[in-house]
Amino acid sequence: MCRALRLLCGAPTPDRLLALRRAATTVSWEVVGSGTTAADLERLALEVRPDVVVLDGLGADVIAVVRRARPGVRVVTVAGPDEGADADSPTLEGLREAILGVPGPGGPVRT
Repeated sequence: MCRALRLLCGAPTPDRLLALRRAATTVSWEVVGSGTTAADLERLALEVRPDVVVLDGLGADVIAVVRRARPGVRVVTVAGPDEGADADSPTLEGLREAILGVPGPGGPVRT
């Protein structure tokens, strides 16, 4: 039996968080939580056990917090690479491909 890919989303503002959730959602993926602070994301990473954490504009410190809470989780960032991320997408439009690890038009995704 297959299960949905579980996503945790994080962004600095509620508006950007809504845009990120919309960009990351697909029929076979489930957004299991979202937050705007490192503390929110740390708590949620422990509680909801996501497969992928998608972050927009929160920086390397938040990536480190999430990784301590959920070692081995795949971290994808938007709008510029952050230290410690597994992949990044320069735009929301390329986010799904970055989550899957598919090379975007600008070249291969960082690993």
